[in-house]
This record gives sequence, structure tokens and C-alpha cells, in this order.
Amino acid sequence: MSLVSQLKTLATRVGTEIKGLVRPDHPGLARAWVNFGYVGSAIQISSSHNVAGVARLAAGRYRVTFSTPFADTNYCWLAFARSNTNSNTQRMAIIRATTDTKTSAYVEVICATATGSLADTTEFNLMVFR
Repeated sequence: MSLVSQLKTLATRVGTEIKGLVRPDHPGLARAWVNFGYVGSAIQISSSHNVAGVARLAAGRYRVTFSTPFADTNYCWLAFARSNTNSNTQRMAIIRATTDTKTSAYVEVICATATGSLADTTEFNLMVFR
């Protein structure tokens, strides 16, 4: 058997093993994620999984609604935001305030500047794990 044939066989076996180990219900996989931005006075979703939509509630404040709601609110989310300029400014996703909502159907997230002011961003990335 040639080296190429051996590598092909090995790659097939590895793929089969991984497919069997990482199932859709594996806890290490994101149950929902979205890449969106506020561009030209509108929310633009670039790509997503298990996200029905994103609504802008106010400058820098968004509600992400899940296509399939979770069983409860015991999920973990993390997010990253991009600065709108290249002049040493920052945008960050910050922890929810007590006035923000986290339900099984949606989560409200905030984008802020380094000084804590709410601000929109052209790219916001959210991942949800359960």
C-alpha cells in the first residue's frame, strides 16, 4: 500500500472517530452564535446559527432572539465587539446590567466604549453555550 493510500485510510478513520465523538449535543459546541453589526441605520446579520433575529433596543444595546429557545436560562454567553475606527478606540461587550434581560428565548447584550458609554458597532460576535 502506498503512503498516499495509507494517509487516505488514516484520514478516513480519524474523521469517522471524531464524528462519533463530537455529536450535536456535545456541551463544547455553541448552541447559538451570530455575527452582526449596526450599519447604515440597520442591523445586518452576516451569519448565524439558531438565531431568529437581532433587534437594536438603543445605541449599543441589542436583543438576540434564539430560533429554538433553551430549556432554561442556565447558559453561558460570551461576546466580542469591533471598534468602528482605527484611532485607538475600543468597543467591548460588557456584562449585563440588572435592567438587561436573559431569558430562555433571548439575551440582551451591550456594546460600550472604553469609558463605558453605550455605542454601536459594525461587528458584534456572540456565542452561546449550554
